This record gives sequence, structure tokens and C-alpha cells, in this order.
Amino acid sequence: MSSSNPIQIDVTTRYLKEQSEPTSMRFAFAYTITITNNGTSTAQLLNRHWQISDDNNRVEEVKGEGVIGKQPKIAPGESFTYTSGAVIKTTVGTMQGSYGMCWADGVKFNASIAPFLLAIPHTVH
Repeated sequence: MSSSNPIQIDVTTRYLKEQSEPTSMRFAFAYTITITNNGTSTAQLLNRHWQISDDNNRVEEVKGEGVIGKQPKIAPGESFTYTSGAVIKTTVGTMQGSYGMCWADGVKFNASIAPFLLAIPHTVH
């Protein structure tokens, strides 16, 4: 494998009004992630590490095995998509992190997840 990471990670987010309680400073968001393997070998997602920050500079770290109870194997040219959620105490926050992954030959690597915004619609200009 080349040093450039052939794992592409795309994120979309959605504010979950029905699960949020603004008066209690509880703002819920869903995020959908698509992991695409642009490499030449099958990759398996082993674990995740998230940093979830709110607008008060409160940072929550989340580490665990797999995603949504799975450790998917992603063949070359294929994608794996899942949706999960996060709750923060402000109307705006960010998430970033990485997936611990492994190529079919056993070589482990981290796939970085660039920071993305969690925001109620019309709060960020």
C-alpha cells in the first residue's frame, strides 16, 4: 500500500429535533458515514475513536470496537455506510476522530476522520 490513505470517509449530519430538549441543553444529531475503500486490498474496520466537542469547549472521547456493533470488511471499490448519533449541550459542536483498520495482510493503520460540524439549521452563517 502507498503512504497515501486509500480509505475515503464521507459524512453527512442531521439535527434530530424530536430527540432534542433545548430547555435542558440537550441537542441530538445523527451522522451518516460512508467509508469507501479505494485501495487494492480488503480493509476491516476494527475500532473507533471519536472526539466530540461542544461550543463550551467540553470534549467527550468515545472509544470502542467497531461501529454499530459491526467490524465490517470493505472490499476494494466497495463502501460501508452506517448512521449513528451524538448528543451535545450546545447548538453547535464538532466531531473528529479515526478508525483503527487492518488490511487483509494483517497490516494495521488508522483512517482519520476530518472534523465535521454538528449544528442546528440556521445557527451557523
